[in-house]
Amino acid sequence: MNANAISGCKILLVDDDRLVLSTLARGLAGAGYCVSTAESADDAEAILAGGERPDLAILDVSMPGRSGLDLAERLHSFDHIPFMLLTAYSDHEIVDRAAACGALGYLVKPVDTPQLAPAIKAALARAGEIHSLKATGRQLQGALDSEREISIAIGITMVQYRLDRKAAFELLRKTARGQSRKLAELAADVIKASETLNLGV
Repeated sequence: MNANAISGCKILLVDDDRLVLSTLARGLAGAGYCVSTAESADDAEAILAGGERPDLAILDVSMPGRSGLDLAERLHSFDHIPFMLLTAYSDHEIVDRAAACGALGYLVKPVDTPQLAPAIKAALARAGEIHSLKATGRQLQGALDSEREISIAIGITMVQYRLDRKAAFELLRKTARGQSRKLAELAADVIKASETLNLGV
């Protein structure tokens, strides 16, 4: 990730320790990040409710009231905002829970900007990879759904016009071209029309 990429990245820092918060915020801003800060999970929720969408949230695990893990689970489930966690001590249970709710990093305090900056770069890179994989998965699922609908529409056309599979496919393709439509769109309409007819029987 280059300096230009870093300069556009928004970081939300959440920690109830004001000294830690201001020190890390200053350091990360100096490194080129756009930093917002919150002293509690509720403050962070208010920032998000205002429409702000950080590229990465960095959350202190132990805070009065709702913990960083509680906020992390909400970010992961509802807002789909990548996050990493800071904690004053290493604990296997916390590490396991952090991993289960999608944490991209886990650092034990005290931590300074030279330690945090590479961890942020790695977390942002991982978040980008996950986003790409999800997008690819959606595309593949869409393609599979389209293939399935086309196959069903071919079957309907074969029965309706007493054609073999190849002839039915060619008829559908020719009709789609004639109507300047995608084959998958036509297939969906063929299926819908067939279902409507069946319901009317």
